[in-house]
Amino acid sequence: MQNEPNQSLKNRIAPGQQLTAPGKWPIIGQRQPSDSDRPWQISVAGQVEHSITLSLKEISALPQSSMTIDIHCVTRWSKLDANFSGVSLEHLLSLAQPKPSAKYVSFTSRTDNRHSSSLEIRTAINLKTMIATHHADQPLASNHGGPIRCIVPGRYFYKSVKWVETIELLDEDQLGNWEAESGYHNLADPWLEQRYMAPTIDKRTAAKLVASRNFSKQSLRSIDCSKRDLSGLDASQATLRDAKFNEAILNGANFEAANLANAHFRAAQLTNANFQAADVEGADFSGADLRGADFTGASMIGASFVQPADHPNPSNQELAAVLDRTTIIPKSERAKLLPVQLAYIEKFIDRT
Repeated sequence: MQNEPNQSLKNRIAPGQQLTAPGKWPIIGQRQPSDSDRPWQISVAGQVEHSITLSLKEISALPQSSMTIDIHCVTRWSKLDANFSGVSLEHLLSLAQPKPSAKYVSFTSRTDNRHSSSLEIRTAINLKTMIATHHADQPLASNHGGPIRCIVPGRYFYKSVKWVETIELLDEDQLGNWEAESGYHNLADPWLEQRYMAPTIDKRTAAKLVASRNFSKQSLRSIDCSKRDLSGLDASQATLRDAKFNEAILNGANFEAANLANAHFRAAQLTNANFQAADVEGADFSGADLRGADFTGASMIGASFVQPADHPNPSNQELAAVLDRTTIIPKSERAKLLPVQLAYIEKFIDRT
């Protein structure tokens, strides 16, 4: 969402988000492109009158523009006032002349899995999508998607594909990697909290798994286990993005190496739970009992342990995890937490 004059700080933070520390921009997903030594270029193809391919130098010679936006990551952190410059998608498409049949635009990156994402063309243009080459007046760093990155204001940042080298116009939509493989919402509006699509698991299958207390290596995105007694659950190496464990009993549960991005553990019982090497980015542990829990090696960007009463979406009172010196969150993992979360946990956990 593009900043507006006199817009209050509270109204600029999308629902469920927290601010990064000043000057911090967390690195999410892949860190580097594949074959980065090959000369950079970008092509526009598909439902166009004229396919074009432009080198990085030719892109820089096109009319340039800049914009300042607020970044909202699906893993619940926001970075305000990020300035990007480059060429507008609208101008780039005008050079290729979209055919009347072109309805969607897909961006594909230079990665081994050809990572991609898509938008309606009309939406992409209305949002003032940019093919950016610079951030804060400096060439865009490689670990943030440089030298060429798609920037889509007003959408969760997974729509802003890193290392873009192909723009393809389509007559039918084509889900990208995050959407097709991880279940991220295809529209991705942070103000509507469009983080995930509907769960893929049916209630009967979910009930059988809950009864077995064995989720190990299962893919169970958005499964709802709220208020269940799952003491001793084995969820090692499971994919549990957006899973609901609010108020569940999970004492002694094993989540080692599980993917728990954006999982919900509000007010859950998690004493002596194992989160070693787990992905808990964006997970909510507010009000959970985490005494004896072990987060060694966990990826914790955007994870929440306390929701302050003055949070943009308050519950009228602070909701805080129960921690003590038996809770293991090594200093290397703490450093990735957002400021309000780090300040809270360090009141209880030994700093050594």
